Amino acid sequence: MTTVAMLGYGTVGSGVVEIIGNSNRRSGSGINVSGILVRNADKYKEHRHCRKVNESFEDVLTDDVDIVVEAMGGVHPAYDYVRKSLESKKHVVTANKDLIAEHGARLLEIAKENGVELRFEASVGGGIPILKSVSDCLVGNSISSVTAILNGTTNFILTKMEEEGMQYREALRLAQELGFAEADPSSDVLGLDAARKLSILSTLAFQRKLDWKDIRTAGIDTVDSADFRYAAHDGCSIKLLAVSRLQEDCVYAAVSPVVVRKDSQLGRVRNEYNAVLVEGDAVGDVLFTGKGAGMMPTASAVFADIADIINNRKAEAATFDYENAVLKSRWESEAAWLLRIRSSSRITAMKELTGRFSNCRIIAGEQGEQGDEVAAFVRAGSEAEIDLFEASLPESLEVRSFRKMLVLE
Repeated sequence: MTTVAMLGYGTVGSGVVEIIGNSNRRSGSGINVSGILVRNADKYKEHRHCRKVNESFEDVLTDDVDIVVEAMGGVHPAYDYVRKSLESKKHVVTANKDLIAEHGARLLEIAKENGVELRFEASVGGGIPILKSVSDCLVGNSISSVTAILNGTTNFILTKMEEEGMQYREALRLAQELGFAEADPSSDVLGLDAARKLSILSTLAFQRKLDWKDIRTAGIDTVDSADFRYAAHDGCSIKLLAVSRLQEDCVYAAVSPVVVRKDSQLGRVRNEYNAVLVEGDAVGDVLFTGKGAGMMPTASAVFADIADIINNRKAEAATFDYENAVLKSRWESEAAWLLRIRSSSRITAMKELTGRFSNCRIIAGEQGEQGDEVAAFVRAGSEAEIDLFEASLPESLEVRSFRKMLVLE
């Protein structure tokens, strides 16, 4: 009999308890949930697990507990509870990307010092087994790049904007009504959630430590219907991508809206689905896709970690004990870009574009709401070239806004 203590009983926590119950009935796995930590026990007076519910962490973390499942979310008090659990020589499983991105290195050290395991497969891809795949299945590869849709909320919103012509606010409201987006969606729509996940995944993939706060991050809150119209001119869509690439002694890492071909591997990923495209020197490109969030997909990944601990399936121990990566936040390779310029003169803006970029295609018939915008696909040797072009635009052009979006081919 394996005894599990649950910290938190929200979406993920209740899903884990349900899967444990199903597993016990189906295969007699012999897992006992001994206690469930909640903020307000009165809320569960009529619940079937009411006798296991407790408001005291000390009362939940009893001597007979083998595994602690942290499903609270956030950094505090989750960090203190996980640290104390590890120091009490309890294995810990968590889906908390905020906690792992912020304190993963220290918690893994504590786990090692106490001879227990800290597992966090569900922290990055929800139900997608991406961390185990990178650390174990692809262990013979030198991974050179990770290109991923790591946030189901933003992918759902962008899908609705493209396919149903919704405005950003309308699509966000629908995502909230369906439970894909929180009441405060900032972490998702500003790209912070994806940056945290990218830091964890890239640290394991490249064996160089990335701090999520150092990753250049842009969200989808500025994406509008015109972006999709312009992208469609080239058979493309727009996705919020988390991209990291190993470049000699440096790592490029960024989260931002990117133009991708509709028929590409990532372009076909719709609604709340996530996808991770990993490039290894031996295996080439490998795509992992599935639901990245939600009760059962995330709970499934948590339960898989529990099962691995119970069955003593020891993969290569995860560690963040690497040298800090030298991060680059600007794209340094040749690439296409979608540029949008609002100014006092569309004709002058067109002349500036065609005069600077030999490979430039002006998108005709799109003039912006005020008739003052020109959009173009250009090819540049680096992002710095795009930035230099923006800085060199004459003051007489009276630029009202300048927007750039990488085209990933």
